[in-house]
Amino acid sequence: MPEPTVGEAIRAAAERLAASSDTARLDAEVLMAHALATSRSSMLLARMRDPAPQGFATLVDRRAAHEPVAYITGSQEFFGLPFTVGPDVLIPRGDSEVLVETALAARPDARKVLDCGTGSGALLLAVLANLPEARGVGIDSSPGALAVATGNAASLGLAERARMIAADWHVPGWTESLGGPFDLILANPPYVETTVTLDRSVAGFEPASALYSGQLGLDDYRVLVPQLPGLLAPGGIALVEIGHQQAEAVAAIGAECGLSSRLHRDLGNRPRVLEFSTAT
Repeated sequence: MPEPTVGEAIRAAAERLAASSDTARLDAEVLMAHALATSRSSMLLARMRDPAPQGFATLVDRRAAHEPVAYITGSQEFFGLPFTVGPDVLIPRGDSEVLVETALAARPDARKVLDCGTGSGALLLAVLANLPEARGVGIDSSPGALAVATGNAASLGLAERARMIAADWHVPGWTESLGGPFDLILANPPYVETTVTLDRSVAGFEPASALYSGQLGLDDYRVLVPQLPGLLAPGGIALVEIGHQQAEAVAAIGAECGLSSRLHRDLGNRPRVLEFSTAT
């Protein structure tokens, strides 16, 4: 029996993955392109009649077990940039791009940027890539995440403008080595309620410490947001990602510490980012 072609193997994989993924065909194509060490577009244009590589079946097995495609390939695009990702960091998602867009529109003159809970470094590095005069600090309490972020800064040519520092906003004195104040503060803290049942591809693989934040998902906001005024330079803004039902509660936390807020929605028109500034 002849070996399947790339096209035939993709079709078979898509049929198998349909039980575990809403994007089965896309998943199969991305995994095949990864196995071929080529781009998806190049594969679709010129490689569909080639023999399927032997390693493809193993990749499909992993995806069938709900492992995220980004962890299998080790990469994820965000704001047009390639990021290395792995189980130590959350996978950057397109919905978070509104935070970067808002930052660039609100403070195109920013020179000092802080990213709280940097993970892969996606938010900070996307902003720095578009603000060539800016420098930034990314903090995270996870050594594994800091290693990923440091690697991404190097691969994107931003290592000289981005410092990754071990820090935890729950620990007194965490701000002392940051070199503030900052024109821009970015934050995507944990905000999932511990009572929520997430998709298996998220709950079973992405780091729980970066997802969950108490019964209401507000525990980290209650600690981090009150510390933002002391980190902001005059005229500075802080952009904080939120869950789609948390805008009112998080805005109230900011108001209690003298911050005014403005809501920004993602492409699905869901509440996604609160823009905080010092109330005047």
